[in-house]
Amino acid sequence: MKQYVIGFATAGVLLGAIALSRSETPAKNEVPGNPNALRIEAGEKNPWTSLKLNNDPDQFQFAVVSDRTGGHREKVFSRAVAQVNLLQPQFVMSVGDLIEGYTLKEDLAKEQWDEFDGYVKRLEMPFFYVPGNHDLANKMLLAKWGERHGKRYYHFAYKNALFLCLNSENPPDGMNTIDPEQQAWVAKTIEANKDSRWTFVFLHEPIWLGKDLDKNGWASVEKSLAGRNYTVFCGHVHRYQVYERNGMKYYQLSTTGGGSRMRGPDYGEFDHVAWVTMKKDAPVIANILLEGILPSDLKVPDSEEKGVVVKKKPTHPVAGTLKLDGEPVAGAMVVFHTFNQETKKYTSVCDGRTDELGRFQVTTYGKFDGAPVGEYVVTVVKRTKPDDGTPAKNLLPEKYATNTTSSLKVMVKDGTNDVDLELMSK
Repeated sequence: MKQYVIGFATAGVLLGAIALSRSETPAKNEVPGNPNALRIEAGEKNPWTSLKLNNDPDQFQFAVVSDRTGGHREKVFSRAVAQVNLLQPQFVMSVGDLIEGYTLKEDLAKEQWDEFDGYVKRLEMPFFYVPGNHDLANKMLLAKWGERHGKRYYHFAYKNALFLCLNSENPPDGMNTIDPEQQAWVAKTIEANKDSRWTFVFLHEPIWLGKDLDKNGWASVEKSLAGRNYTVFCGHVHRYQVYERNGMKYYQLSTTGGGSRMRGPDYGEFDHVAWVTMKKDAPVIANILLEGILPSDLKVPDSEEKGVVVKKKPTHPVAGTLKLDGEPVAGAMVVFHTFNQETKKYTSVCDGRTDELGRFQVTTYGKFDGAPVGEYVVTVVKRTKPDDGTPAKNLLPEKYATNTTSSLKVMVKDGTNDVDLELMSK
C-alpha cells in the first residue's frame, strides 16, 4: 500500500525581527522590506508584558468535529461549518458518524453523503474523514465509502507531527475492532515516522474500553505507540470524557449535532469542537462550545439542514431525592426502566444524576423534561471513574444496580412527580 505525506502551506504567520528602540526616535534595527516585523517604540517603562510573540514557526492549530448523527438535530452541523470558518484552523479532523447510514438503500446513502459532503466543502480549509459505525454499517455502505472516499484508514504528517486516521468499523463481523491488516499498517507507519515529535490518533469508538483488547486490536495499537508521545480522539458515546492510559490523554468527544439530551458540561452533553494547538513540545487542547462561536453581527447563518424526526411521548416533570440509610447520596445515576410483557425485556427510558444533596431530575428526550406516564423499575449506581477506562466499581449495594433485582418502583402520573428513593445497605 502506497503511503503519502501531505503538507500544507501556512499563511499569515508573523515572521522576522522585532525592532525595538528605547529612545523617542524610530527603531534603527528594523529588517528592511520585511512587512511581518513587529515595529514598536520602547521606553524605559512600557505598557506590555513582553514582546515575545506566540508565533513559533513549528506551532499550528486544528479543529476536531465529533459525531453528527445518531439522531442528528437540525441546523447544528451545517452551522458549525460556518463557525469553524470563523476560527480559521489550518485543517479540520473528524471522528466518524458523519451520516445516519444504517440503510440498505443505495439512493438514500448517496443522498446522505451528498448532503454531508456539501457541508464540509464549505470549509475554508481541508477536512479529513474518519469512518464511524453509522457510515460503515454494512457491506453496501462500505462500498459507498470506497467509491467516494477511498481509504478507510490513512496517515499524514505535518510539521513533524504524525496523524493516524484509523477505522474501528469492519462489517459485518468486525465492528468495534482494528483488524489485523490495519494493526500491521499502524506498526509499519509508526516505525516509518519514528522521529515525529507527537502522534495524533483519530478513530470512532473508544475500543480501549473493551473486555479483550487483544481480540479487538487495541492492544496492538498501544504496543506500536509505546514509548512515544501521542493523543487519542474518539466519539461514538456522545458524552465527553477524558481518559489517561500509559501516561497519555484519550479524549472521548461529545457531539457536533449528533443525538444528545444536551444537559450541559456536568453530563458531558454539549455541541462543540475540540481546538488543538500544537506547541513545540506538546499540544494544548480546548473545548469550544458552538453556542460561544458567534460572528461580529452575533448571527449564525441559517441553514436548511433537517434533523431526524423523533417520535416523542408526552413527558411530565420528575424530581426526587436519593438516600442510603437515611443519608443523601451524591453523584449517583438514577435510571427508569419499563418492562415489555411481550418481549419480557426491560428498556431504559430516562435517567438523572444526583447532586451533592442527593437531589435529581430525570431526562427522556431533552434537558430535564421528565418521563412519560407509566410504571418504572428504578436502578441506582454510583461508580468510580478510573481514568484508564478499566471497569468501574459500584459504591452502592449491588441489588439496586440491575432492573431484575432492584426493588425500587416509581409510578409517573400526569403533572409534577416528586420521588423519594430510599436505599438500604442491609
